[in-house]
Amino acid sequence: MQNRDKLIQDISQQEEFPFRFEDWEQKAKETMEEGAFAYVYHGAGSEETYYRNQSAFKKWALIPRMLRDVSQIDMSIHLFGKKYTTPFLLAPIGMQKLANGEGELATAKAAESLDIPFIVSTVSSYSMEAIANVAPKGPKWFQLYWSSHNTELSFSMVERAENAGYEAIVLTVDTVMAGWRIGDMKSKFSPLSLGYGKGNYMEDPIFLDNLENHEEETILESILDNIQHPGLTWDAIAQLKKRTKLPILIKGILHPEDAKLALEYSVDGLIVSNHGGRQLDGVIASIDALPEVIKAVDGKIPVLFDSGVRQGIDAVKALALGAKAVLIGRPYYYGLAVHGEKGVRNVMERLIQETEVTLALSGISQLSDVSNIAIKKDL
Repeated sequence: MQNRDKLIQDISQQEEFPFRFEDWEQKAKETMEEGAFAYVYHGAGSEETYYRNQSAFKKWALIPRMLRDVSQIDMSIHLFGKKYTTPFLLAPIGMQKLANGEGELATAKAAESLDIPFIVSTVSSYSMEAIANVAPKGPKWFQLYWSSHNTELSFSMVERAENAGYEAIVLTVDTVMAGWRIGDMKSKFSPLSLGYGKGNYMEDPIFLDNLENHEEETILESILDNIQHPGLTWDAIAQLKKRTKLPILIKGILHPEDAKLALEYSVDGLIVSNHGGRQLDGVIASIDALPEVIKAVDGKIPVLFDSGVRQGIDAVKALALGAKAVLIGRPYYYGLAVHGEKGVRNVMERLIQETEVTLALSGISQLSDVSNIAIKKDL
């Protein structure tokens, strides 16, 4: 573990970078165009779920152990036969040109430098191939939005991801239609309609072959038609399993019965998530849903965690409750908006450092022992 005084000295010399999530958020607000910032910042409805995600963490408390050798901290994890140096992944956030001209290219390079898997969105500003090319050694997963009108388009995206070296497929299932996002309605800002999320579609032969013409308006209308999928059922999982050798994870699970169904359909992993409060408002906080999902799968497949993590203690609480890894969303996106690649890297470096300190002070030297941390909920 890095010497504490040296760590503080190193951080203090990076004065241009904020320390707290709220400061990154404020700087992003000052940097980004108003509609673009509102699109990322706001949750759905009255934003009850958005705020619950964060407040719920405060109800969970650790009970640390003392007099344990924590001079060396090992935060490495193993997922689907791969070893990663930290328990973090960058969550799929689409249309990253909204934050920075380099968008996902900058994010991928930052993730590669830290050996953090970057989950690339279907609606990324750049194609999955272009992203893979700028960070060839970085671990990458692909997040799939099921195509409502052309199943072969979904399979084409997955095949391209596999060919480009992506290590897993993440099927998002809580976006069968867009959430009731008042912030977007007020700003009258629709980034998909403006072409920010067309990167993958413009490189897909199935998508292009099914267009009436290749005019911009036709392309964007077709993307909007395909992106929502109200007819999505478990049958899609069965189809997907036949079309790829990559591990398939489902993102958006909150109910333990859905976790049990995932086992029946041979899903390889789950991501407990409420989409950062951006989809259905008024639902359970992800951290409160996590224990029951963990119990339902009974160790048969890994369960990852998403939604509301802002600091190292949040991540440690999720890990102590049984999550195998933690997805980070808005924090790195704000870093991207403020300082591009350097911003993403700085946000994640500090989060990693804070998590390392939190584990040590909890009496844990190896992340594999994190379940030994006692954690209780204050009702």
